[in-house]
Amino acid sequence: MRKQLTSIITAFALLATALQINTVQAEEKPTFVFTAIPDADESRLQQRFNKVAVYLSEKLNVDVKYIPVKSYSAAVTAFRNDQVQLAWFGGLSGVRARALVPGSEAIAQGFEDQAFKSYIIAHHSTGLKENTDLSEAFKNFNSKDMTFTFGSKGSTSGRLMPEFYLREEFKAAPSDIFSRVGFSGDHSRTIAQVQSGAYQVGAVNFKVWDKELASGKIDTAKVSIIWTTPTYPDYQWTIRNDVDQRFGADFKALVRKTLLEMNDPDLLASFPRQSFIPASNADYAPIEDTARAIGLID
Repeated sequence: MRKQLTSIITAFALLATALQINTVQAEEKPTFVFTAIPDADESRLQQRFNKVAVYLSEKLNVDVKYIPVKSYSAAVTAFRNDQVQLAWFGGLSGVRARALVPGSEAIAQGFEDQAFKSYIIAHHSTGLKENTDLSEAFKNFNSKDMTFTFGSKGSTSGRLMPEFYLREEFKAAPSDIFSRVGFSGDHSRTIAQVQSGAYQVGAVNFKVWDKELASGKIDTAKVSIIWTTPTYPDYQWTIRNDVDQRFGADFKALVRKTLLEMNDPDLLASFPRQSFIPASNADYAPIEDTARAIGLID
């Protein structure tokens, strides 16, 4: 009887130890957190990226959480402060974030991000017409009588590249080209502000324009494209350098693989992209050079 009791006690002790070990292991697996620059309406982004979080969690076998941010700079700050370990950045915000977190890497980009572009759009009242030449698009019109809005101050497609080409063409800063220059905060707002006539001209991400046009949110009788920039590299997924130590060996490689294998049309529409392809920090050297050229980074 005593022997049986000892065996039972031993079995319970082993079970308790196993449970303790499993609890510790569960506690040692932190939540993998990501964010995305707010390039469109925040409520829509929340809905879209929560689906992406579910996909990542299933594939990575860890808890994954998406947290929204209010601005491009807030996304960079969250990455720098380790509030997120992965971020869907624009070209410029990615360059800034990686400079603040040594060893961080661009690991994937949208297929379209190899050759991204911006549109300059104008309200119909300006009389501006589409042209492949930027100077011709504004020919016979006094830009100093016009107002212009960018998107976010930290946007690649909504500010950096359009500003670079405006400066190159007019040999002046935007504030010296137009009567008033604003920053809408995101591409959807830029379209809405130019369409309403709040601003006469603006710069917008071509993917957001194309998506909103397809969904019937743009009235082309009120606003239209007048010029398209040359192509440049833009959005990318950037990951912190310490994720293997925190989430397990080869975790970074697994995240990259999971992103590259994303093929659900509904998930890809969250970005929107047709697929993801490999990316590296070197791919964004042209963005860094352009930002330095116009003084947006030191």
